[in-house]
Amino acid sequence: MGPLHPDHPTRETAAAHDEAQRDNLLVLTVATRETEGFRRFKRSAQFFNYKIQALGLGEDWDVERGMTAGGGQKVRLLKKALEKHVDKEDLVILFTDSYDVVFASGPRELLKKFRQARSRVVFSAEELIYPDRRLGPKYPEVSDGKRFLGSGGFIGYAPNLSKLVAEWEGQDSDSDQLFYTKIFLDPEKRGQINISLDHRCRIFQNLDGALDEVVLKFEMGHVRARNLAYDTLPVLIHGNGPTKLQLNYLGNYIPRFWTFETGCTVCDEGLRSLKGIGDDALPVVLVGVFIEQSTPFLSLFFQRLLRLHYPRSQMRLFIHNHEQHHKAQVEQFLAQHGGEYQSVKLVGPEVRTANANARNLGADLCRQDHACTYYFSMDSDVALTEPDSLRLLIEQNKNVIAPLLTRHGRLWSNFWGALSAEGYYARSEDYVDIVHGRRVGVWNVPYISNVYLIKGSALRAELQQTDLFHHRKLDPDMAFCANIRQQEVFLFLTNRHSFGHLLSLDSYQTTHLHNDLWEVFSNPEDWKEKYIHENYTKALAGKLVETPCPDVYWFPIFTETACDELVQEMEHFGQWSLGDNKDNRIQGGYENVPTIDIHMNQISFEREWHKFLVEYIAPMTEKLYPGYYTRAQFDLAFVVRYKPDEQPSLMPHHDASTFTVNIALNRVGEDYEGGGCRFLRYNCSVRAPRKGWALLHPGRLTHYHEGLPTTRGTRYIAVSFVDP
Repeated sequence: MGPLHPDHPTRETAAAHDEAQRDNLLVLTVATRETEGFRRFKRSAQFFNYKIQALGLGEDWDVERGMTAGGGQKVRLLKKALEKHVDKEDLVILFTDSYDVVFASGPRELLKKFRQARSRVVFSAEELIYPDRRLGPKYPEVSDGKRFLGSGGFIGYAPNLSKLVAEWEGQDSDSDQLFYTKIFLDPEKRGQINISLDHRCRIFQNLDGALDEVVLKFEMGHVRARNLAYDTLPVLIHGNGPTKLQLNYLGNYIPRFWTFETGCTVCDEGLRSLKGIGDDALPVVLVGVFIEQSTPFLSLFFQRLLRLHYPRSQMRLFIHNHEQHHKAQVEQFLAQHGGEYQSVKLVGPEVRTANANARNLGADLCRQDHACTYYFSMDSDVALTEPDSLRLLIEQNKNVIAPLLTRHGRLWSNFWGALSAEGYYARSEDYVDIVHGRRVGVWNVPYISNVYLIKGSALRAELQQTDLFHHRKLDPDMAFCANIRQQEVFLFLTNRHSFGHLLSLDSYQTTHLHNDLWEVFSNPEDWKEKYIHENYTKALAGKLVETPCPDVYWFPIFTETACDELVQEMEHFGQWSLGDNKDNRIQGGYENVPTIDIHMNQISFEREWHKFLVEYIAPMTEKLYPGYYTRAQFDLAFVVRYKPDEQPSLMPHHDASTFTVNIALNRVGEDYEGGGCRFLRYNCSVRAPRKGWALLHPGRLTHYHEGLPTTRGTRYIAVSFVDP
């Protein structure tokens, strides 16, 4: 076997070569505190085995945000650090920002590209000049690439970098970029130090002014940022200026935090396991509940809160109810369950506390109490159907994290993947994939809402400002996110589990007694949970279907709540027919077989009732009567009331339908005695109708039937003549 080509070393020699290169490369950065951005930077550096030295940890950052150009502190710290390296001719030093930087490749590629530049010092380059535009004409002309110096990243040999900063005598609040720019624009100094700019972004990618140039490039098990303008793959990505959010997006993937081959590779890092911890030792959670507008299915919201797999002895409740409409429901919940929680604070509609102020109050309750380990904020339109939701969020161990929730059948969710220039919603490239679960992980995003978990320690440190929910003229949700981003705290979203969904509040009416009945279109999942019998799916699968008479089928369809609310809604409406043949509600004004009833259209419920028939009765019909297909059209659907002293029974008749649905709405033996249905042709009776169960039978021709006498109490049934 002949000698190996030197360009193709063995794995062992390559490893040795890389180690030697790393020994001649040092990465210096400035980080006065360990922010989440700095931890992200370190993680990307460790992925490639860079040697990192952070300067200034524990120092105060002397420059107020937005007040001056700043950055002089970085030059001072660098100058001091270089003193011990000034004579190391072969040592290459990379100096870079850290809070808003990620590595996309390793030392070998970095050093190769640096040496190819044939300069002793290489600065990053930018499209935009900063901080003094008047210096623009003094820059050397560039035929291809970016013209202006960027101080957020540069690389050079140690002696040359020492010369670069030797003249620094400025203040911490002075501009580092202006200092380096003036050196670069001096031809003599530029030549002596041998400085060039990375015009084509081969090493450094500054995102400011270049957002349209940079896209993700997915390689096998590795993700890069590709500059489309120059077809280059930069080694460092810098979210300078107003591009922090784009860096957060890129940093969800680069260098290998999420790939199509591996999925999320860092989602299990730093978890806080709750397994094996006794109830009394679990962290204390303050749950903030916000009812800021009239909300359907509030009873389900409280049921789901009770179903959370977390001891109420370790939970405290703060409830802000803005709606008088929900006052009784909230008070009933607290009367029944408030004593199970460690503490309860209710701010009701009579106090008239504004949305943002109420949210600040909830967060501050946790902030001021050092025993409060987490603050869990939930709006009333949140449907957490996963009982382990709170535990799963705690275990992810983030300062701020939200579970992904979407509205039924829509892309509407509780997060934004990007922001527009005005700070409002913009769709990120990965938004749809995250919503649909094609990309699963823990995502750094610019906006979360509706439900989120915040560490109490974060509220007492980075987020210690008492007003998190006001920011300029933004709504409280956007103000909250803007304030958190401003404090350099990341907003995380997890779609690692199916947590639940969001309710749609757009068309919610409060003009009825039981308004949730009308929500079958807007919130079908919750409507089903509240109103459809838990065993309906078993019936649809062929189980729990009985045949009490020939071609008559009996199966569960409604919950107790559905039956009770429909009866109460009809009694609340109160306009029962007289039970005689004259009936102006129907075409022709004459009823052959009259009952005392209220039609669904009288309470404006016919659309919702038809939706119910289509979604739940039609599938059963097609299963039980093979070969028959229905769109569940009807002319008559109504609730009948039978009383011994009013109308106890119904004469024998055929129904004006292809098939009839008859649902018992209350319970024989408790609410009434007697009643039932007799099919005369078969001499077969159903004498004990079950509450919430439907009788399904042919209407005209074969199933001549009568209503048996109700002898005590009041009997209610919901009847539909389908496909007349």
